[in-house]
Amino acid sequence: MKKIIAINGSPRSGWNTDILVREAAAGVASAGAEVEVIDLYRLEKFTGCISCFGCKLEPNLGKCICRDGLAPVLEAIRNADGLIIGSPNYLGDMTAGFRALYERLIFQSLTYKTEVRSYNPRQIPVLMIMTSNASEDFYAQIGYDEMLKRYQGTLGTFVGPTKILISSDTLQVKDYSRYNWTMFDPEHKKERHEAVFPEDKKKAFALGEQMASNPWMNEK
Repeated sequence: MKKIIAINGSPRSGWNTDILVREAAAGVASAGAEVEVIDLYRLEKFTGCISCFGCKLEPNLGKCICRDGLAPVLEAIRNADGLIIGSPNYLGDMTAGFRALYERLIFQSLTYKTEVRSYNPRQIPVLMIMTSNASEDFYAQIGYDEMLKRYQGTLGTFVGPTKILISSDTLQVKDYSRYNWTMFDPEHKKERHEAVFPEDKKKAFALGEQMASNPWMNEK
């Protein structure tokens, strides 16, 4: 049986990113595969890459040697048949938790050799989910498009072919009246959440189902 690892890189349980990651996981399960959901912000203490270069030496080539909260996650990904990973956009990038995992996941496979780029012997399909309160109409001018392309390219090289799911202009809080925020229209946010977010959930479910039943390994 296939096993997929689904990772919530948001500190907010029950909100947009968490919901979409779990919808994708439900799609995986509907296709008959096993799925494990991991909440990064509930793990034991961990850090990003510390540049110890242990992953560049025998007998640990391609394997991060840091033993902290991310160690079992990296091992689970190494043995998985697919990876779902989601994060909200914080200050123009992913969360610190996502970045820590991303650093460790990618750097362990980087060879620093001209002959071959990656130590990873087996590619798997990846679904990266990003949520943000910004409208997708502004992504190009604020650099989100290029940022997502970089993640897609790097994950594609060192982990496997990567699809991106974006959920934009999201609802951030249930009661906007508690906050002195003048940038947002609370009614618009609520209406969009009720009309568009359910469609984003359907997309996440469908992509999870596809990952388990007909993964995009050979798509160009």
